[in-house]
Amino acid sequence: MAEKKENGSFFTYKGRPLVRCKDTIYYGSMSDKFIIKLDIKSKKTSKDLELADRVTVQLMYTDPSIRSRKQIVKSSEKNGLYLALDLADAWLERALAG
Repeated sequence: MAEKKENGSFFTYKGRPLVRCKDTIYYGSMSDKFIIKLDIKSKKTSKDLELADRVTVQLMYTDPSIRSRKQIVKSSEKNGLYLALDLADAWLERALAG
């Protein structure tokens, strides 16, 4: 389920929406040509708080007519959600500019 702010809009990171469903986070707008899919593969606990440890980052086409295997443009794995979001923002920025 997507987490929403009180005013009904999605949380954002650097001006783009973040939509979460369990251990999967989508970054970007479905109305754009590309979106980022972040999959949390493992978690660690620090002071009773669960943190993302390994995160898979995938740059994907949003066009539903493209087969699911062909939708993935780039893929990488990062340690921690911050590094994954940083990479995701760079990839998405470049993909949408070109």
